[in-house]
Amino acid sequence: MSVQFDDRCEALLGYPVSLLSGSGIAEEVSNKIRSGERNAWLACLNPHSFVVALDDSRFRHSLKSATFLVPDGAGIVLASRWLGGKIEARVTGFDVFDSVLEKLTLQRSGSVFFLGSSPEVLEKIGQRFSRDYPNLELAGTYSPPFKPIFDEEDTKAMIEAVNAARPDVLWVGMTAPKQEKWLADNISNLDVGFAGAIGAVFDFYAGTVTRSPKVFQQLGLEWLPRLLREPKRLWHRNFISTPKFLFSVLKARWGKRFTQERN
Repeated sequence: MSVQFDDRCEALLGYPVSLLSGSGIAEEVSNKIRSGERNAWLACLNPHSFVVALDDSRFRHSLKSATFLVPDGAGIVLASRWLGGKIEARVTGFDVFDSVLEKLTLQRSGSVFFLGSSPEVLEKIGQRFSRDYPNLELAGTYSPPFKPIFDEEDTKAMIEAVNAARPDVLWVGMTAPKQEKWLADNISNLDVGFAGAIGAVFDFYAGTVTRSPKVFQQLGLEWLPRLLREPKRLWHRNFISTPKFLFSVLKARWGKRFTQERN
């Protein structure tokens, strides 16, 4: 796959990582929606997803094909600094979620669809969304079957549900890498202005999972309280994926220094 880089992104470990802030992405999304442009989409890159993609070419392709690939992890920011890049701060899925909805609210128009999670979580999301964004339309919600791989009928039903609503913004919360693969495979068949693969944001917004305190987010340690709450689920991400990611970064740094010394 030929990856397209421009001045709004940084080539980091082979990925076109966005240099835009959450509000910057929201401005781009707003402009695309106003102009009638369709099918822009967003994915998040963090150390764990980078490591998973090393052995999953389809996931790797999906991340690289996203319109916006945001640096969702302190490790990505650190890697950029070590490699002489320009990424200054992490941009989380929640940052983009909040910024896009606030931008649409300022314009006093926009329709939103939530695809993923359970009916119970979607009901809580719908209730909070109506309170938080009375100027926006909740175009619909859809809870897909809980299974590792969707079959053709599953995907057809999901696409039909979204396209019947024709939302400006589609939020997808089906966990990584399933959500990124699904969007990469189906974005061209979706009648949406913008779609964002934001995973855990569904639970954070619904209140079914508590997000780490602000101080941990600011220190780049948002993972720590979550690890303490869910050690069985998150230990691999922090104690296996993180060292592998750091090794890849160091290898890239050594390779860059070797090239500079030869030249």
